[in-house]
Amino acid sequence: MPFDPYEFDPIDARSRQPVTLGEYTAKTFLWVALGLLITFGIGFGLWATGGAIYLLIRMPYVHLIALLATLFLSITMASRIEKMSVASARIMFIAYSALFGITASTWLVLYDLVSVLVVFLMTAVYFGALALYGHFTHRDLSGYRPILMSGLIFLIVFTLLSGFLPFMGGLDTLFSLVGIAIFLGFTAYDTQKIKAYYNYYAGYPDMMEKASVFSALQLYLDFINLFLYLLRFMNRSRN
Repeated sequence: MPFDPYEFDPIDARSRQPVTLGEYTAKTFLWVALGLLITFGIGFGLWATGGAIYLLIRMPYVHLIALLATLFLSITMASRIEKMSVASARIMFIAYSALFGITASTWLVLYDLVSVLVVFLMTAVYFGALALYGHFTHRDLSGYRPILMSGLIFLIVFTLLSGFLPFMGGLDTLFSLVGIAIFLGFTAYDTQKIKAYYNYYAGYPDMMEKASVFSALQLYLDFINLFLYLLRFMNRSRN
């Protein structure tokens, strides 16, 4: 049953739901909070061990392996969300968050602890504001998806080219601002999609649960990317 947010009857859907939209949305964001707690908890734990984090940094390909593993989990969850069990979706989300904790540990080595904490709080404020907008706005944000996807492709291409063209480093501040704008937009868009999932999967409790975890994964990634671009922008501004 492929997901199409435009193929549902909101009035009929609400009459068949075991929980309210507010409860469903809150549960999704609790998953986001759990994922962030796991990621930053593991990251801080590795950083606090001192020698362990430097050993991880020196290990060849450890971060590449972690990133490829998280990418695999993300693609697998997206493609098999309707076939996997609720328990499998939850386990994959937790595993994704834990693996990203390895990468998160290096942020505390590259940047000082105060900077990371300040940017984390800034990210939480901006993320919360756009999530509230996405939840309460009556404007259909689906029309912005092509723009957001184009922006995401731009970020990927820029990142790849900057590794071969050193002069592009001078555009790093602009690149960071674009990244911040893109993931603020994705935050509002993905938050509004929670409502679409809620209506579309009315009467299918298991699918609603899996869709909630999948929405949490998307919002978790929005937060992480927004955090990284803000951290990068703040660091460049101070230099």
